[in-house]
Amino acid sequence: MSAQTLLAESGCHINADCGFPAPGLHSFDFKPIFSIGSFDFTKPMLLAVICMLLVVGFFWAAFNKPKLVPGKFQLVGEIGYNFVARSIAREVIGKKGNKYVPFLTSIFFFVWIMNVMSIIPLAQFPATSRFAFPVGLAALVFITYMYLTFKTHGFKGGVKNLVWIEGLPKPLVPLIVLLEFIQNVITRPFTLAVRLWANMFAGHMLIVMFSVASWYLLTPSFLSAVAGGSFVLAVGMTAFEVLIQFLQAYIFTLLASIYISGALEEGH
Repeated sequence: MSAQTLLAESGCHINADCGFPAPGLHSFDFKPIFSIGSFDFTKPMLLAVICMLLVVGFFWAAFNKPKLVPGKFQLVGEIGYNFVARSIAREVIGKKGNKYVPFLTSIFFFVWIMNVMSIIPLAQFPATSRFAFPVGLAALVFITYMYLTFKTHGFKGGVKNLVWIEGLPKPLVPLIVLLEFIQNVITRPFTLAVRLWANMFAGHMLIVMFSVASWYLLTPSFLSAVAGGSFVLAVGMTAFEVLIQFLQAYIFTLLASIYISGALEEGH
């Protein structure tokens, strides 16, 4: 049962014969829209496809026929592109970052729009709160990181770039090599995915909690004031979530650029 279903249960109030319909993991499960064999196409998948089409469609409309004097779409597209180019790519990677601006711009806006779906009517769900989507995006960044590391330095140089630090005392070398391997090869993609997922999961859960509580406490009695307070908190959390949605997209893209920068640099 989804959070939207819980809110639609108009008869469930504190003075009715039902308990508080607390949101939980079931708030992130949706019935399949359609199924093909064992494959179920669900609402989060639909939102991810819509977000992809929105990002691709917008930038195609903005830059398909660029003009010297930009129109509205081109102007907004240039502002978004330049934001990622100047604030992330060139700031972190340097001049080499120009080559990776399209990749980083795509990641930033795709993650951001998927996050924003949490506050869009009818959608009301951030696709990135389902762990598979952050994992897929983190895997894309990690594959790019590994590819650039070994393409730039070769196999031997790539391994050295990942695990070796110059000037270490010999007794510490095995320990540091192991720690560097864990950090660069295992921890990085894991934390990249978990950071995005955990923030969007927690934010959506809080908004649902206060929204459901507002409805549940709404009665003719004095509890209506409490319901009003819960509603104010829900609105406040939604406003705060707007900031978090942008920051998580920015941080995800920033970390991706840091990994790319590390892949292009010489070994430690």
